Parts: sequence; structure tokens; C-alpha cells
Amino acid sequence: MVLPAAPSGVVEEIAAFGRFAASRGWVPATAGNFSRRIDGRYAAITRSGIDKGAIGPHDVAVVAIGEPVPAGISAETPLHLARYRTDPGIGAIFHVHTVASTVLSRLDEAAGAVRTDGFEMHKAIGLRTHASVVEIPVFANDQDTERLAAAIEARLGRDATVPGFLLAGHGLYAWGATAADARRHVEGLEFLLACHLEERRLR
Repeated sequence: MVLPAAPSGVVEEIAAFGRFAASRGWVPATAGNFSRRIDGRYAAITRSGIDKGAIGPHDVAVVAIGEPVPAGISAETPLHLARYRTDPGIGAIFHVHTVASTVLSRLDEAAGAVRTDGFEMHKAIGLRTHASVVEIPVFANDQDTERLAAAIEARLGRDATVPGFLLAGHGLYAWGATAADARRHVEGLEFLLACHLEERRLR
């Protein structure tokens, strides 16, 4: 199958988030991956082993959302494509390796979620008041990413209450209807995780 080239605007949205994430130290040592839905059939996703702070057109691959992942593409591509298949409203997915998300996902793997409550930042992920509870799902990491994607979708479904999840010892995935929404959700969830980790440290 001949896949289309990623539109320049899609590449730039991905690259812009890469620069933003790299400036905050969220994608060390080429970690992380970012994707953007192109349309109902295709998505663009970053290739493996690239500097996420310097993404160019050749660093982004186009994949068919409903087809097997081709060789040479990021091993984590199935996690992105499964989310796009489950929820047609998702337009972008960003995965980062922050300290807070990596540490807390290990600490709370057995509980199945990292729980925060009472933070004003809850509004950044769609809640209407700080007087609320957010439970960010945590999944055990698995090198078989097709199997992992199936486990994640079985739990989250189309109506996930939080626009993100954690992989134990691996980091944060977050999504939104647009790249701007996905970026806001990454920022909001990362802030909540950082605050929660600091509270634990100070107790």
C-alpha cells in the first residue's frame, strides 16, 4: 500500500509539541512519541530514535489506522492506533517520559491508578471544579504492544473519564480533539502528577 505523505501542517503541529516537550526535559534520550490523526483512515506518528526536539518531515511516518503496523515504525504505534480506532473524536496523542509520571506509575501500579483530589488544575482536563477527584489509570508495561493496546482499550473504552493514562515505569500518554487540546492535557496531567509526587515526598 502506498501511504500518503504527512501534510506539512500536521508535521509542524507534531514538531511544535516536540520542541515544547524537549524544552521541559520531558523526552530525554529520544524518548516519547507523538501522533496526529490526518483523517478517518490515516495518522502521522514520530519515528523511533529521533531527537524529539528537532523533528523534521522525514521524522514523521504516515500509517493506516485500520491496518497492521508496517515494519520500521515505532513499536508503540499500536497504542496510538488503538486509541484512534476506539474514539473517532481523538485528533492527537502525545507520549512523554517525565520524572513524575514515571515514578508515580511505578508506585501506584498495584492500585491501578494515581489519584489526585482538590487541585484547581483539574479544570485543565475538563472537570468543572477543584472539588473533584481524578484517577489517572496505570497499566503494567508490556513489550508486546499489540497485547498492551488491547488491554488498555478494554479498560478505557470510548468514554474515558480522564484524557490520559500511565504505563508503569514508562510515562504518560494523553490525547485531545486537537494538538492544542492534547498539549493542554499533557501539561495539566503532568502538573497534577508533579504536585502529587511532591506532596508524597514532603509527608
